Amino acid sequence: MTFIKKAASVAVAATLAASGAMADGHAETKLRIQTHYAPETVSGKLAAQYVEDIQTMSGGAIEVEMFYSSSVVKSVETFDAAATGILDCDMTGGGYQTGKNSAFQFVGDIMGGYETPYQQLSWLYFGGGREAAAPLYNKYGMELIGWWVYGQESFASSKPIEKVADFKDWKFRSPPGMETKIFEKLGASPIVMDFTEIFTALETGIIDGADASGLANNVGLGLYDIVKYANFPGFHSMPSDHLACNKAVFDAMPEAHQAIMKVAMEALALRTALTFEKKNAEAAAQLRADGVTLSQWAPEELQKFRDAAQATWPEFADTPEAKALVDAHLSYLTQLGLVSK
Repeated sequence: MTFIKKAASVAVAATLAASGAMADGHAETKLRIQTHYAPETVSGKLAAQYVEDIQTMSGGAIEVEMFYSSSVVKSVETFDAAATGILDCDMTGGGYQTGKNSAFQFVGDIMGGYETPYQQLSWLYFGGGREAAAPLYNKYGMELIGWWVYGQESFASSKPIEKVADFKDWKFRSPPGMETKIFEKLGASPIVMDFTEIFTALETGIIDGADASGLANNVGLGLYDIVKYANFPGFHSMPSDHLACNKAVFDAMPEAHQAIMKVAMEALALRTALTFEKKNAEAAAQLRADGVTLSQWAPEELQKFRDAAQATWPEFADTPEAKALVDAHLSYLTQLGLVSK
């Protein structure tokens, strides 16, 4: 309760700046948004397009100050920075907040579940996902605006990663949460570190590999300038990047601005999925030409990973919010035929 009261009091002051009245009576919204993506990555450019879209659709009445590469606070701190008024919105992902509540794992990256971004997005909008996620975000003074899912991630590695056995003693950068548990079970040594530290850690040999992003984003980060192995198509992780805003700030926005932000997120979601279909294929072709080895996993090896991932879900369903989200996922995954009861 202390955190929520603090967030609410700060947000009231922030609201005065975030939503005021212009001289002509037309509402104006000013937002400070942070993303962990660098502006030169594919996702960074897509985030910039989202900002341009909402500013254009509002006729300039929504103004955004965008911060890239987690330049204000660390990636994992972005959510709280928005909740307490240092920022207004968090454009990273729920997975960074698993230490706060394990339920965030299941809005951040369920792992071993959906096969395509379209399936995962359909859960959010049509499978009960938004309804299950809203109380979780609201509990911490935030409002979930929407998701953008770029598809399955690929590893960057200094050695071949072709099968589950290759994970043994493999030191790699991992985001926090359930992923560390899954890969420990498979013999790897996950090291949690901020997204912005990956390049240097690979360059200095602190880690052997990294779970960073999709293939095209990894290229944008320069990871394959350092290490020469990857897997493609990806399979292990399909994070849902989110846009979540301080609830008091968002609630005080004009209804038209709220709608613009939500509809623009749906456009961003589709644009992101389609863009990465193309960009990842282009990146794969270029990497092969540049001498990077790309491994495609056999079905039986993929199943080994899915079995380990799905066996780990119950371990993280340890709060009411987490259980509600796991139940919603399992119900929808069963409808899609991706898991069986």
